[in-house]
Amino acid sequence: MCDTLVAVRPGRVLFAKNSDRNPNEAQFLDWQPRQDHPSQARLRCTWITIDQVETTYAVLLSRPFWIWGAEMGANEHGVVIGNEAVFTDQPYAPTGLLGMDLVRLALERSETAQGAVDVIIGLLDRYGQGGGCGHEDPGFTYHNSFLVADATVAYVLETAGALWAVERVTSGVRSISNGLTIPGFADHAARLPTWVAQARRRRSITEACPADSVGDLLAVLRTHGPRGPSPRFSPVGAKAAPCMHAGTGVRATSQTTASWVAELRPDGDHRHWATGTAAPCTSLFLPVRVDEPLDLGPEPTDRFDPATRWWRHELLHRAVLSDPERLLAVYADERDALEARWLAERPDPAAAVVEGDAAASRWLDAVRAAHGPDRRTRRARQFWSARDQRAGLPEPRAAGAGSPG
Repeated sequence: MCDTLVAVRPGRVLFAKNSDRNPNEAQFLDWQPRQDHPSQARLRCTWITIDQVETTYAVLLSRPFWIWGAEMGANEHGVVIGNEAVFTDQPYAPTGLLGMDLVRLALERSETAQGAVDVIIGLLDRYGQGGGCGHEDPGFTYHNSFLVADATVAYVLETAGALWAVERVTSGVRSISNGLTIPGFADHAARLPTWVAQARRRRSITEACPADSVGDLLAVLRTHGPRGPSPRFSPVGAKAAPCMHAGTGVRATSQTTASWVAELRPDGDHRHWATGTAAPCTSLFLPVRVDEPLDLGPEPTDRFDPATRWWRHELLHRAVLSDPERLLAVYADERDALEARWLAERPDPAAAVVEGDAAASRWLDAVRAAHGPDRRTRRARQFWSARDQRAGLPEPRAAGAGSPG
């Protein structure tokens, strides 16, 4: 499950997305340069091979480790895209392009938001969408909706198998949350899985966001909804809020594994903020640029590796989970103040990584020192213990297990 929103304002466009996937499905920031390709070259995507184009543009992607495509990203022309799973009355193809493949392909091949929409539609018509989308459940599949934006306009593109519909957004706030929303086309929604995904409830939260600043978007991606500052157990779990936590409900197996906020400006002074880590409520948004690759360690997998930034942060994230309301308060004020300073001063991204890593190391030590009884339900403890064992993760609160980045 995911939440994506855009705010089209005079002189700029704001974009934000939480990517929700399985808890051990590490995601990382992937810089790809502009490249020229031989004529008649072929390209291997996640499940199928397609024709390559002569030139692909530079992109920065937030990418699940095992997928060729991306959950969200931006290109050198200031186009940003996020996609969502949607469940429809149309048949699901056993193979094809994943929605994540379509995000990356559109970013690599377009100079405007309208151009990106045209790329996705053309690829859908030619190759179709399909194939396994899940990490824990390889057979899990879905159709896709997209929120596409540049510095002047945004588009909602919704699909149901080979069918599609587009809505142009020229002002105000618009969001998508795992449900079809375009009038008329929404009739293709499969009602039960859309309800289980709590699509309408989450969308009501994101569309109520003031969305006048980057800070507003950071806050809405971190929200757990009206029930309080930390996730709560319920029959549907934390699916009812943008900051999603696995293990909080009977069917709550998705976790926010990465987050992104962008401010797009007509003068080309685009600004991007990405976690590259799970659970935005526990994470730090780093300033990043499409044209400035950063050394964030090796690409992660679904196994714990302290050399990777995503897994180092899991030590902090999973330690906080034992009593989130109390333990997050240990460092949230310092984290928020650091981000506020970066928003005001726009630091060099490489310097911000160093400063952020040092801060995160302090926060892990402070959380470990403050730990107490585990306040989660037995179901939640069992859920996370199983995922920790699968990943080979050391006890999250054990001293000497490493420091988060």
